[in-house]
Amino acid sequence: MGKKQKEVKERESLMLRNGSMLLEELISFCNGKCNPIRSFSAKQLLEATNNFQSPLYKVNDRWYRASLNNHSVLIKIHGPPTFAERTCQDIAITSQMSNHGRVLKLLGCCLEFPTPAMVYEDAEYGPLNSCGGVVPDDDSCDDDGTINGSSLSWNTRLKTAKDIANALTYLHTAFSRPIVHCNVNPSKVFLTNNLVAKLSDFSLSVSIPEGKKGVHLDDLWGTPGFTDPELLSTSFVTEKSDVYSFGVFLLVLLTGKAAIDRHKLYLNLTEFVKENPWDEIVDPKVLEEEAAGINEERKLKLHLEVQAFLNLAKRCTQIKGEDRPVMIDVAKELAQIQISTAA
Repeated sequence: MGKKQKEVKERESLMLRNGSMLLEELISFCNGKCNPIRSFSAKQLLEATNNFQSPLYKVNDRWYRASLNNHSVLIKIHGPPTFAERTCQDIAITSQMSNHGRVLKLLGCCLEFPTPAMVYEDAEYGPLNSCGGVVPDDDSCDDDGTINGSSLSWNTRLKTAKDIANALTYLHTAFSRPIVHCNVNPSKVFLTNNLVAKLSDFSLSVSIPEGKKGVHLDDLWGTPGFTDPELLSTSFVTEKSDVYSFGVFLLVLLTGKAAIDRHKLYLNLTEFVKENPWDEIVDPKVLEEEAAGINEERKLKLHLEVQAFLNLAKRCTQIKGEDRPVMIDVAKELAQIQISTAA
């Protein structure tokens, strides 16, 4: 058998294996019902990415920008082949979530690789970096933990928070069984050229059985600094686990600091916020906006918005899940804060 024939046989075998896993995930998460998922060939993706050379981003996964059918797209490859099942789960849930305008839309997938590839709509600014700004190539932060790159305006931060809260609310409420994202953090939030925020990556998500408040996990996962402390101590995941992670995400947006400081200037962001006054917590760039020639009435409004945003983040990051709000109430409160901004 020639080399080309072997490659064809291998890809056929991978397609059968991955297709079987994908069907299992569709049955598990979607009751077997699914929006149509377009299939791309390995040849199409290899040609579009120059054999997966020069990834655009490496945020746990490898992301490539490419052109398919004269449209700019993003292509994601998860980690090693052992991630194939997680990727199939990601495909299944994302296909159901893609109707939501604040979720990175799945255009299709390719099952001919050891780990399936996912093809998304383009999001020109890519994922946020660890400090909540637009990702520079090295995802680095300044010595004080703030972003070394393009930061976002206060209005964009507020809109991003509201949009992602809406996406998580949909994830928790739109299906017969609530789904918990389990890995909310800035790297899962992409920005389009119009600064529209889009949630991505449901590879670690968990479905909660009907009538249950949560589910026990055999293995814990997530991103350090964002994982629910109650989940860490009990291995029990609930919708409130996402609320905690989202609360940390709010703090990142507000402070311009990473959840865990690589320079050891603070233990973690939630402790930093508890130990410092609000005007030392808020990103100086937000405070600069407050001082940049706006009238006294607008300054007062901005001050109140920032305080409300901070108070909401603190409620979301309470140690006990029962003390945190539910996601739909978080989304409503952020909408109210944004309305006050526009007034």
